[in-house]
Amino acid sequence: MTTETIAPPRSADAARRTTNWEKWGWIYMRASGVLLVVLIFGHLFVNMVAGEGVKQIDFAFVAGKWASPFWRIWDTLMLWLALIHGSNGMRTIINDYVAKPAVRKTLLGAVLVACVLLIVLGTLVCWTFDPCPAGAAAADLPSFCPAQ
Repeated sequence: MTTETIAPPRSADAARRTTNWEKWGWIYMRASGVLLVVLIFGHLFVNMVAGEGVKQIDFAFVAGKWASPFWRIWDTLMLWLALIHGSNGMRTIINDYVAKPAVRKTLLGAVLVACVLLIVLGTLVCWTFDPCPAGAAAADLPSFCPAQ
Protein backbone atom coordinates (compact mmCIF):
# COMPACT_ATOMS: atom_id res chain seq x y z
CA MET A 1 0.00 0.00 0.00
CA THR A 2 1.38 3.43 -0.97
CA THR A 3 0.67 6.53 0.93
CA GLU A 4 0.49 9.73 -1.01
CA THR A 5 1.11 12.96 0.70
CA ILE A 6 -1.33 15.60 -0.27
CA ALA A 7 -0.33 19.17 0.39
CA PRO A 8 -2.70 20.97 2.70
CA PRO A 9 -4.84 23.59 0.99
CA ARG A 10 -3.45 27.08 1.14
CA SER A 11 -5.35 29.63 3.07
CA ALA A 12 -7.06 32.47 1.23
CA ASP A 13 -4.53 34.89 2.73
CA ALA A 14 -1.59 32.83 1.47
CA ALA A 15 -3.16 32.58 -1.98
CA ARG A 16 -3.57 36.37 -2.13
CA ARG A 17 0.06 36.98 -1.14
CA THR A 18 1.57 34.86 -3.92
CA THR A 19 2.02 36.16 -7.47
CA ASN A 20 -0.07 34.45 -10.13
CA TRP A 21 2.51 34.30 -12.95
CA GLU A 22 0.12 32.58 -15.36
CA LYS A 23 -2.38 35.42 -14.97
CA TRP A 24 0.31 38.04 -15.57
CA GLY A 25 1.62 36.09 -18.57
CA TRP A 26 -1.90 36.01 -20.00
CA ILE A 27 -2.32 39.76 -19.45
CA TYR A 28 1.11 40.46 -20.98
CA MET A 29 0.22 38.50 -24.13
CA ARG A 30 -2.92 40.60 -24.67
CA ALA A 31 -1.33 43.97 -23.89
CA SER A 32 1.86 43.30 -25.87
CA GLY A 33 -0.21 41.98 -28.77
CA VAL A 34 -2.13 45.25 -29.02
CA LEU A 35 1.06 47.31 -28.76
CA LEU A 36 2.81 45.12 -31.33
CA VAL A 37 0.01 45.63 -33.85
CA VAL A 38 0.46 49.40 -33.58
CA LEU A 39 4.28 49.23 -33.65
CA ILE A 40 4.46 46.75 -36.54
CA PHE A 41 1.93 48.50 -38.75
CA GLY A 42 3.62 51.86 -38.04
CA HIS A 43 6.96 50.28 -38.96
CA LEU A 44 5.54 48.79 -42.17
CA PHE A 45 3.85 52.05 -43.16
CA VAL A 46 7.00 54.14 -42.72
CA ASN A 47 9.26 51.60 -44.43
CA MET A 48 7.03 50.25 -47.19
CA VAL A 49 4.34 52.82 -48.02
CA ALA A 50 5.51 56.34 -47.16
CA GLY A 51 8.03 58.03 -49.40
CA GLU A 52 9.29 55.96 -52.31
CA GLY A 53 8.09 52.64 -50.90
CA VAL A 54 10.29 49.61 -50.55
CA LYS A 55 12.93 50.84 -53.00
CA GLN A 56 13.94 53.58 -50.54
CA ILE A 57 15.28 51.06 -48.02
CA ASP A 58 19.06 51.03 -48.02
CA PHE A 59 21.87 51.86 -45.61
CA ALA A 60 21.21 55.59 -45.85
CA PHE A 61 17.50 55.12 -45.11
CA VAL A 62 18.18 53.06 -41.99
CA ALA A 63 20.95 55.43 -40.90
CA GLY A 64 18.63 58.40 -41.36
CA LYS A 65 15.88 56.76 -39.33
CA TRP A 66 18.21 55.66 -36.55
CA ALA A 67 19.75 59.13 -36.31
CA SER A 68 16.56 59.95 -34.39
CA PRO A 69 16.19 58.58 -30.84
CA PHE A 70 12.44 58.22 -31.55
CA TRP A 71 13.02 55.48 -34.15
CA ARG A 72 15.65 53.74 -32.06
CA ILE A 73 13.21 53.58 -29.14
CA TRP A 74 10.39 52.47 -31.50
CA ASP A 75 12.48 49.63 -32.97
CA THR A 76 13.91 48.60 -29.58
CA LEU A 77 10.43 48.48 -28.05
CA MET A 78 9.17 46.43 -31.00
CA LEU A 79 12.13 44.04 -30.63
CA TRP A 80 11.68 43.57 -26.88
CA LEU A 81 7.91 43.14 -27.02
CA ALA A 82 8.04 40.70 -29.95
CA LEU A 83 10.78 38.53 -28.43
CA ILE A 84 9.21 38.38 -24.98
CA HIS A 85 5.76 37.80 -26.51
CA GLY A 86 7.06 34.95 -28.66
CA SER A 87 9.09 33.42 -25.83
CA ASN A 88 6.08 33.54 -23.52
CA GLY A 89 4.05 31.77 -26.20
CA MET A 90 6.75 29.09 -26.54
CA ARG A 91 6.81 28.72 -22.75
CA THR A 92 3.07 28.10 -22.77
CA ILE A 93 3.34 25.51 -25.54
CA ILE A 94 6.19 23.70 -23.78
CA ASN A 95 4.29 23.65 -20.49
CA ASP A 96 1.17 22.32 -22.25
CA TYR A 97 2.77 19.58 -24.37
CA VAL A 98 6.01 18.40 -22.75
CA ALA A 99 5.30 15.81 -20.06
CA LYS A 100 8.80 14.94 -18.84
CA PRO A 101 10.03 17.48 -16.28
CA ALA A 102 13.70 17.24 -17.31
CA VAL A 103 12.89 17.82 -20.99
CA ARG A 104 10.50 20.65 -20.08
CA LYS A 105 13.15 22.34 -17.93
CA THR A 106 15.77 22.00 -20.70
CA LEU A 107 13.46 23.44 -23.35
CA LEU A 108 12.35 26.31 -21.12
CA GLY A 109 16.00 27.09 -20.38
CA ALA A 110 16.81 27.07 -24.11
CA VAL A 111 13.93 29.46 -24.84
CA LEU A 112 15.09 31.77 -22.04
CA VAL A 113 18.71 31.76 -23.25
CA ALA A 114 17.64 32.42 -26.87
CA CYS A 115 15.33 35.25 -25.82
CA VAL A 116 17.91 36.97 -23.62
CA LEU A 117 20.67 36.55 -26.23
CA LEU A 118 18.54 37.99 -29.04
CA ILE A 119 17.33 40.89 -26.89
CA VAL A 120 20.90 41.78 -25.90
CA LEU A 121 22.25 41.52 -29.47
CA GLY A 122 19.29 43.36 -31.00
CA THR A 123 19.47 46.15 -28.44
CA LEU A 124 23.22 46.51 -29.05
CA VAL A 125 22.59 46.81 -32.79
CA CYS A 126 19.88 49.45 -32.27
CA TRP A 127 21.93 51.59 -29.91
CA THR A 128 25.52 51.18 -31.14
CA PHE A 129 24.76 51.55 -34.85
CA ASP A 130 26.99 54.28 -36.29
CA PRO A 131 25.38 55.89 -39.33
CA CYS A 132 28.62 57.68 -40.25
CA PRO A 133 31.35 55.03 -39.94
CA ALA A 134 34.92 56.24 -40.19
CA GLY A 135 36.66 55.27 -43.40
CA ALA A 136 33.48 54.70 -45.43
CA ALA A 137 33.31 55.94 -49.02
CA ALA A 138 31.51 59.29 -49.27
CA ALA A 139 29.07 57.84 -51.82
CA ASP A 140 27.95 55.23 -49.29
CA LEU A 141 27.26 57.69 -46.48
CA PRO A 142 23.87 59.31 -45.85
CA SER A 143 23.55 62.97 -46.75
CA PHE A 144 23.57 64.14 -43.11
CA CYS A 145 27.05 62.71 -42.43
CA PRO A 146 29.88 65.24 -42.43
CA ALA A 147 32.45 64.83 -45.22
CA GLN A 148 35.37 62.75 -44.04
